[in-house]
Amino acid sequence: MIENPIKRRPTRKIRVGSVYVGGDAPISIQSMTNTETCDVAATVAQIQRCADAGADIMRVSVPSMEAAVAFGEIRKQVNVPLVADIHFDYKIALAVADAGADCLRINPGNIGSEAKIREVVAAARHNDISMRIGVNAGSLEKDIQKKYGEPTGQALLESAMRHIDILDRLDFQEFKISVKASNVFLTMDAYRLLSAQIDNPLHLGVTEAGIYRTGSVKSAIALGGLLMEGIGDTMRISLAAEPEEEVKIGFDILKSLGLRSNGINFIACPSCSRQEFNVIKVMQSLEERLEDIRTPMDVSVIGCKVNGPGEAKEADIGVVGASPRSLVYRNGEKSHLIDTNQLVDEIETMVRQRVLELEKAKSKEIIRTGFSE
Repeated sequence: MIENPIKRRPTRKIRVGSVYVGGDAPISIQSMTNTETCDVAATVAQIQRCADAGADIMRVSVPSMEAAVAFGEIRKQVNVPLVADIHFDYKIALAVADAGADCLRINPGNIGSEAKIREVVAAARHNDISMRIGVNAGSLEKDIQKKYGEPTGQALLESAMRHIDILDRLDFQEFKISVKASNVFLTMDAYRLLSAQIDNPLHLGVTEAGIYRTGSVKSAIALGGLLMEGIGDTMRISLAAEPEEEVKIGFDILKSLGLRSNGINFIACPSCSRQEFNVIKVMQSLEERLEDIRTPMDVSVIGCKVNGPGEAKEADIGVVGASPRSLVYRNGEKSHLIDTNQLVDEIETMVRQRVLELEKAKSKEIIRTGFSE
C-alpha cells in the first residue's frame, strides 16, 4: 500500500457549531441552500437532504430582516451547523448572530464603517461564533479592479488581506477565508499566495464552476491540486445543480485523495468487450441503492477475470465477473460464487451485512474502551 504523501498545512483551528475547521480537524464539506430562505419548510427539507448526503456545514443566504427571522426558525429545526450569508447590512448580521447562527459569512469591507464592523465582531464574540471572509474575483473592490485591470491572484490576495487587517485591528481571529474565482489557475494562484501569508483556515472553492459535469471537473482539478499541496481546511463544490450533489462530489474528491471516507468507494472497470455482464447498468443500480450508506468501505466490481482478482483482493468486497456465476472476495480472500444475473441484489445484501458487522464491532469497542472517536 502506497503511503499517502499529503501533509496538510498547519492552520489555526476554529469552530463552526459542532464542527471544527483547521488544525488537525477533518476537511469538512459544505453546501448552500438555493431555496427562498423565507420558505422555512423548503429550506429545512433541502438542508436535511444535504445532511443525509453527509454535509458537515450548510450556508443559508440572509438578504433581509424577514429572512433573518426565518433563519431563526430554520435553526430550530436542523442539527447541522449553519453559516449565515450576509452582505452590506450589519443589522442582519447582529440579528442572525442572536438567532443561532454558527458562523457569519461577511466581507468586513462592505459592512460599512468600522463602528458597524465592531458591533458585528462584538456580537460574534458574545455568541461564541466564528466568521468567514469571502473574497470573489467577480466582486473585487473598485480600486483593486482599477489597480490590476483584471482579476489576478495578487488582486484577490490584496482584497483578502484588506478584510483580514480589519479583523486583526479588532483582535478577532476566529475566522476562515476564501478567495474564489471561476478560473482554475486563478483560483489556485490566489489560494497559494494566501496560504503563504496567514495561518487561518482556508475555505476552498471554484466559484460559479458551472453545470454538474463541467463544474465537477473544474472543482476536482483546482481543489484536488490544492489539497495535494496540503492547502485547504473546508470546501464547497459550487455547481448549478442540487446542493446535495455538491456534497457528494466533495466527498468523492476527498475519498480519491485518501483524505476522508464517507460511504462506499466503488472500484469499477470502464467496461470493454471482455465484460461478462453489463457493468454500467450494475454500477448505476448499486450507486442508487447504496446511496444511504455512510460507513467507509471499498467495493470492487470488475467485469472480467483479467483485472478482477487483483482489485478484489484489495477491497472489502470484490466481484470478479464471469458467466453464469461470478466470484466473490471478502477482505481479500475468495469467498463464494453468485449468480451473475443477480449481482445487484447479492452485492447490496453483502454490503449491508458488512455495515452491520462493522457497526457491531464498533459498538463493542466503545463498550470496551468507554469512548468513541
